[in-house]
Amino acid sequence: MKRVLMTVAAGLALLLGGCATTIRSDVTTFNQWPAQMEDKSYAFEQPLAQEDTLEWRSYQELVRGQMAKLGFHDSGAGKPAVLVAMHFTTTDVPVRVLQAADPFFYPGARVGWYGPYRHYWGGFYSPFYGSPFWGPYAYEERIVHQYQRELQVTIRASQDGRQLFDVKVHNTSRVRATPQVMPALVQSAFQDFPGPNGGTRVVELKQKD
Repeated sequence: MKRVLMTVAAGLALLLGGCATTIRSDVTTFNQWPAQMEDKSYAFEQPLAQEDTLEWRSYQELVRGQMAKLGFHDSGAGKPAVLVAMHFTTTDVPVRVLQAADPFFYPGARVGWYGPYRHYWGGFYSPFYGSPFWGPYAYEERIVHQYQRELQVTIRASQDGRQLFDVKVHNTSRVRATPQVMPALVQSAFQDFPGPNGGTRVVELKQKD
């Protein structure tokens, strides 16, 4: 009985903990970051008019959170040491996919006991073609949506405009909602800040569903 109770408790813990999704991104960084920076004040650059949306401002707060973890603070009304710019895009890429139709739900397909594996045995050139147990494979076409996202964050010196940090995060997934994955993309952008100069690496982060 004790073992059964322990098993049930472990199962409940897994259910309460939720499932974790791995968000994989390609992160490319370029930087000329100074060895020492005494003034860590910053301000966001004004976005383009078409980019200045509530969604953009929401992601701005995510960047602000990462900047705070690095010891930066908003300059407020004062003159900032660096200026931060952020841009993001989401592109819906529909892909046509041919998928094997389930023979048990498509009575028009000539199938037999082997079910969906009949394409290994049948077909027009097969000696079993026309047999009541094998026949040509049935396919159905459907559209699969892949969402390609790019996040770019740049940091430049406010005094002379010299670029200090430039990162691009690329991610492709089946997740339609950008707000669902953007926290991981922003975190990936600042992972191991300032990162390699001119290097691309893969960053994988766990995110609870």
